[in-house]
Amino acid sequence: MKRIMIAEDNAALSRELKIFLQSNGYECTCLERFDRITEDVTKESPDLLLLDLGLPGTDGHYVCRQLRKVSDIPIIIITSRNSEIDELMAFNFGADNFVTKPFNLQILLARISALLRRSDSSSDCISVCGFIFNTSKGTVSAVGNEAVLTKNEQMILSCLISRKGTIVTRETIMQYLWDDESFVDDNTLTVNITRLRKKLEGLGLGNVIKTRRGQGYILG
Repeated sequence: MKRIMIAEDNAALSRELKIFLQSNGYECTCLERFDRITEDVTKESPDLLLLDLGLPGTDGHYVCRQLRKVSDIPIIIITSRNSEIDELMAFNFGADNFVTKPFNLQILLARISALLRRSDSSSDCISVCGFIFNTSKGTVSAVGNEAVLTKNEQMILSCLISRKGTIVTRETIMQYLWDDESFVDDNTLTVNITRLRKKLEGLGLGNVIKTRRGQGYILG
């Protein structure tokens, strides 16, 4: 089920959008505070963001620009501002679509569906925990910087991403590598995880992979 995050300060509209989208098969989260949208998107990793421009305490253009430094999540601007300047700024700052209020819910639904299909077609890029993992290039990037991963490092990161937010045992990771015919022992796994951590730290992502002593690792 695709997950949509709604950043809209009009509680009635936010609730209406949530009910409508849930009735059409989406999982929805409505933000209640707007001073940490970038952090919330990074933490929750939704599949699409509906973003109002006129949010209390912040500006949607600024949020869009900040998000594009760490995430390629599809963004649809929903706003009562209908000037060409606002629309142009939204696209320049990284928005994927621009919808003015009042809007037709069915048309919005069609735009969401189209964006998600387009996103799925380029699913070799995974945005999670403040970085982008490009599985086709074997790289991780954050805030304009990039690091190249070895095959084992890519496999370890893929394993942790697929189980994001839960503890993954060392045995599970080794089995994941073995299934790909990458045979590693316990010491080799330790070396690979250490190297992967250093590359993430080099991108400003310290402590993304956390150790749970006696249990394993957790990404988050």
